[in-house]
Amino acid sequence: MQLYLAVTPDKLREAARFTDRLAHVAYRVDRDGRLARRDLLARTHGGILVLGDQECGTIRDPAALCRDVWRECGNRGYGGVLADFERPPSEDRTAFLEALSRVLARNKRRLFVPEAYGGQIPQASVLICTALSGGNLRRRLEECAQRFGPGRLVMDLQRLRMSFPLPCPTGEGETLSSGTLLSMLAQKGQSVFYSNDLCAKYFTFTDNGTSRFVLFDDADTIRRKVQIGQDMGIGIGFLMYPETEDILPELFDRRR
Repeated sequence: MQLYLAVTPDKLREAARFTDRLAHVAYRVDRDGRLARRDLLARTHGGILVLGDQECGTIRDPAALCRDVWRECGNRGYGGVLADFERPPSEDRTAFLEALSRVLARNKRRLFVPEAYGGQIPQASVLICTALSGGNLRRRLEECAQRFGPGRLVMDLQRLRMSFPLPCPTGEGETLSSGTLLSMLAQKGQSVFYSNDLCAKYFTFTDNGTSRFVLFDDADTIRRKVQIGQDMGIGIGFLMYPETEDILPELFDRRR
């Protein structure tokens, strides 16, 4: 599987120590519906353009935004575009992504879209998040393959580090920093177990009378998720820097 490392411009040099497959988190759709770029080094070339919509206004002219994006892909030699769209699908965003998917496909480049857009943009590859707190990862990927087509799936290898109260009727947990998780492991001395269904490690502990369930990924579980994806014919996965910084030597060195 080809692993891409998504990275902001300020961490680009650090991330490039591990791989030259980089996804550049340096672009957004601005309030006027046009492409905006921030702090990218002039010599940056190759990889994937990551486009966010966090500050996006209405995309009134999808064709103009497509031209902006395609021009940037040509100038920088990008092999595709990852639409990191966090807002719910809307008519204007869907129209833009449909147009962009056609432009990129004609030029043998790929568009990666969130799962919420997968059914609406048939030419795009679909990002499937692998950070599960319930269910079965392999079964989820199989269901997504049936829904979108096996050749369209791409793995969003988001690193899982969460703490849940026990019981947890809402299913909502608290995201843990790397330091907090390491402190828990060191101080509590828990026995750590592996969930074959979730493809993640876990432990439980009691603190001030409250029982908690902690679920997390490390290099072993990420590699296992990658193997499951490979077994299903999934050829691309995305990791985020710096959330995976401490495990990147293990993930990339073994693949060289």
